[in-house]
Amino acid sequence: MKIKLILLFSITFMQYSVAQVQVTSGKVLRFENFKSKLIDARNIDVWLPDGYSDKEKYAVLYMHDGQALYDAQSTWNKQAWEIDEVAGKLIAEGKTQKFIVVGIWNNGPKRHPEYFPQKPYASLTQIQRDTVTAQLQKAGRTKDTFNPYSDLYLKFLVTELKPFIDRKFATKKDQKNTFVAGSSMGGLISIYAICEYPKVFGGAACLSTHWPGVFSVENNPIPNAFVQYLKNNLPSPKNHKIYFDYGDQTLDAMYKPLQEKVDVVMKAKGFTNKNWETKFFPGENHSEIAWAKRLDIPLLFLLKK
Repeated sequence: MKIKLILLFSITFMQYSVAQVQVTSGKVLRFENFKSKLIDARNIDVWLPDGYSDKEKYAVLYMHDGQALYDAQSTWNKQAWEIDEVAGKLIAEGKTQKFIVVGIWNNGPKRHPEYFPQKPYASLTQIQRDTVTAQLQKAGRTKDTFNPYSDLYLKFLVTELKPFIDRKFATKKDQKNTFVAGSSMGGLISIYAICEYPKVFGGAACLSTHWPGVFSVENNPIPNAFVQYLKNNLPSPKNHKIYFDYGDQTLDAMYKPLQEKVDVVMKAKGFTNKNWETKFFPGENHSEIAWAKRLDIPLLFLLKK
């Protein structure tokens, strides 16, 4: 049963307001309207496990689409990852190391340009970029020319948000204990994060990764651009763990052949079952309900004791 917690968290240089969420374990602190010099302000929800203490040190999992993590009743589609329940159970059973979750809210209409890997996009020809813009306009994801700025989003995460979290919470600050995770476009920005900042992130979980970038696979140059980027930028398998998965229903129906191309690159770059997993879930669709059902798998893979 979910228990409603109303928490007021204050700090010297930032304005806070009451956060109201429902959780089964731990507690969530909401940093409202977190300011950035790089991107728009947004809410940050930090989940702390039961028994959290400043006398211990905790690994940190940064998750995108932060408003969809904890409380289904508060989300636009009444679905959530239920990470408080899944993570709380794993920690309580001693299956994973202790960790906190930093949920970074997305920016609504700007979610696509914030999460779309910028360097692969920059490798496209102008004609290809125009095609991407046209497809995203048709899908209602943008009204203007599409210009991703995920490099700024990641810079915000690494140079503004992470230092703040490391100051205010009892964290293990090193790469080995810092992880990033997301689904769909959040999966794309997660693999991009570990490639762009291999010294910051030691692991990435990419669920239902949206390799098409847009919403059609026909005459789509984006997946190949992503594959080429990974060939040139995947981090070392010696000290990084990467998890992918996908289903075969709704949007996930597009992913199998694209993920298989990525898997070829992973093998070629030296990743094995010790530091990389790609899992297929037949019958599963593209939703928080589906991701919640299998969330324990990537958490165990990345954070197992």
